[in-house]
Amino acid sequence: MKLQMHSIRFTADQSLIDFVQKKADKLDRFFDRIIDGEVFMRLNKDNNMENKVVEIKLNIPKNQLFAKERSKTFEGAADLAVEALKKQIIRHKDKITAH
Repeated sequence: MKLQMHSIRFTADQSLIDFVQKKADKLDRFFDRIIDGEVFMRLNKDNNMENKVVEIKLNIPKNQLFAKERSKTFEGAADLAVEALKKQIIRHKDKITAH
């Protein structure tokens, strides 16, 4: 799956980009018609410990899926966002097959 990576207010190293790409590639097992996606990794400037935000937007035929999660680490936020997208994909597939 082709993903565009954007890091906001910091510079993402290659290991973080590879980690997010590897996690997102696992979504292909649940739905093979994902067109592409965008990942926004943002470092918020608040005093909260959970100041790392990952937003993932996936384009699928006739629809778009989105997840936004916060965590203490970008890896944790990416895990949560991918899990949320997995649930959305499964729900979307069930809706398609029901018709």
